[in-house]
Amino acid sequence: MKLFLTGKPGCGKSTVLTKTIELLKEKGLNVGGIITPEVRVGGKRTAFAVRDVYSQKEGTLASVEQKIGPKLGKYRVDIKSFEKVALPALDFALKNCDIIGIDEIGRMEWFSQKFREKIYEILKSDKNVIVCLHRDFINKFKKYGEIIEVTVQNRESLVDLFKKKLSGPGQNRTGTLTL
Repeated sequence: MKLFLTGKPGCGKSTVLTKTIELLKEKGLNVGGIITPEVRVGGKRTAFAVRDVYSQKEGTLASVEQKIGPKLGKYRVDIKSFEKVALPALDFALKNCDIIGIDEIGRMEWFSQKFREKIYEILKSDKNVIVCLHRDFINKFKKYGEIIEVTVQNRESLVDLFKKKLSGPGQNRTGTLTL
């Protein structure tokens, strides 16, 4: 199973992924991968972190304070810090976890050649994967799995749908899920 959650900024892709990861863990599945939460200071977004879902190790993906690295909008991407957390997290998940969650495949992350290579390795594997996918990348990845459009209106119902599917007979002893 390869699911790609996509939609407009702020629609809730990351929230759906995070809640789904929590549900999977509650079901006793090993979940690994990365999330890229916003960092806010005084109510303003100043950076994006990268966090290992399994170990909780954290680094910086991009920041307004970053002085070097590729620039995207007001942020500069810290490729070294991103790769230091993301690559080991994804390697661990590929080798040891039932399901891999990735937030996100987007323009900031795509600056890393090593990340791109790891993504293709994961997608070619038999691992179950749930990914937040920037809408600019839909055509590049739609051949690998199902694209699900997340909206403000359907985000809660998607979590409920996943919860129902995950509590039903769709999970077998090998951790394979059918959604």
